Amino acid sequence: MPTPTQSIPRPRPQPRGDARLRELAGGRLLPLLWGYAWPALVTMSLNMLYNVVDRVYIGHGCGAEAIAGLALTFPVMMVLGAFGPLIGVGSGTVISIALGEGDGVRAERALGQCVALKLLLGVTVAPALFLLLGPILRATAGGSVSPGALDAGRTYLRIVLPFHFLAHLAFGLSACMRAEGSPKHAMRCMAVGAIANIALDPVFIFVFGWGVAGAAWATNIAMALACAVAISHYASGRSVVRLRVRRVRVCPDLLWPVLAIGLSPFLMQLAGSTINFSLNHAFARWSGSPERGTACVAAFGIFQTAMMLFFMPSMGVQQGIGPILGYNWGAKNYARVRRAWDLAFLLTTAAVCFASAAPVLLARPVAACFASDPAVIDAGAFALRIGNCMLWCIGLNVAATTYFQSVGRPSTAIVLSLLRQVIVLLPCVWIMPHLFPSNPLLGVWLALPVSDFAAFLATIPPVLKERRALLRKARAA
Repeated sequence: MPTPTQSIPRPRPQPRGDARLRELAGGRLLPLLWGYAWPALVTMSLNMLYNVVDRVYIGHGCGAEAIAGLALTFPVMMVLGAFGPLIGVGSGTVISIALGEGDGVRAERALGQCVALKLLLGVTVAPALFLLLGPILRATAGGSVSPGALDAGRTYLRIVLPFHFLAHLAFGLSACMRAEGSPKHAMRCMAVGAIANIALDPVFIFVFGWGVAGAAWATNIAMALACAVAISHYASGRSVVRLRVRRVRVCPDLLWPVLAIGLSPFLMQLAGSTINFSLNHAFARWSGSPERGTACVAAFGIFQTAMMLFFMPSMGVQQGIGPILGYNWGAKNYARVRRAWDLAFLLTTAAVCFASAAPVLLARPVAACFASDPAVIDAGAFALRIGNCMLWCIGLNVAATTYFQSVGRPSTAIVLSLLRQVIVLLPCVWIMPHLFPSNPLLGVWLALPVSDFAAFLATIPPVLKERRALLRKARAA
């Protein structure tokens, strides 16, 4: 019996939804991963439809200048989009680990902070980018595109930026749903938005004749609907982690863990923006004319959109394995963590092999989906063949980055995620054109497969070291 001066230990608060958490702890791995991966895959594919549908309709309905203008918006949207995983991935990982430790209150606080940070993002970063829109677009173009392409990019961003916080809130809450064991609810949230976007795009672009502005308004309305569905899930009381108004605030003790874990995908997104900016300038320098530069920028837009589309299966696996790794790491079930990582690597490798082969074999038909101008189709097909030819070897890097993010090891995840897009690719973009004086644009495109292979080689040592350490932990547990 405790004396009056002794404190009675308070039981650790337990999360709701025990059946879903028992599945994370002991369910068969392959069906469990599939159960998490297919909703995540559908969710990400639907997310990609926002970009793909816009570019298909705009490419055929508004011409090469319009699709080049949308390509110019990539760096701006990547900078803004980088804050999404900074908050969403970090919050989801903290929630997964907290649930594995049985700390439901910490999971609730992480969810509330996620909402608070998303709202803060909407009133800070997006308005700042809106005010600097003109200089940013001119710097991104680098003099390589026509005035019509610049106007198209400016029109799209002026409409989308003020409402982009809705997209951030929807995606952030979806990440938290997956972390708590509700991947189908996350999928439903994105499905509503994607279906709305597909339905509204042709109406606004062709029927109303709004062109690029129509695509922007369709995206805004679609994301507002997705956000409403996400909020309704937490308002219904059916979620494992409750969203309480009193917890919608920044928590100093949770802020750094969330940002540290989310820093890897955040920097990767920023790196993508930097690469996009660098490639546009490389096209400007080596194309020789604004017309050829516009075709190159449009081809790069086709390449990025198609690559993300074919890369979706791999990203679905990573989204699905994250909660499993995080929960079992928090529960100190290291043998299960190791088996889950092995499975994720095998499936990721198969997925990236598909992502490498399909665009290479179907380059011209894929490019023709996004453009009607023969010059743009030719340039896009060339970009797809060259840029994706070594994508098959990056499965190890992708699976390793996801593992270190999911178990709360942000520093290693950051280094691995930056290997391709900064440490190797950025120097190659500026160096390799000099190695092909007769065709410097070929050197620009070859920088992509070179960086893929170099990232694969550099990922091997840390993966081998971590696997040995994980095996020792599993034996000692």
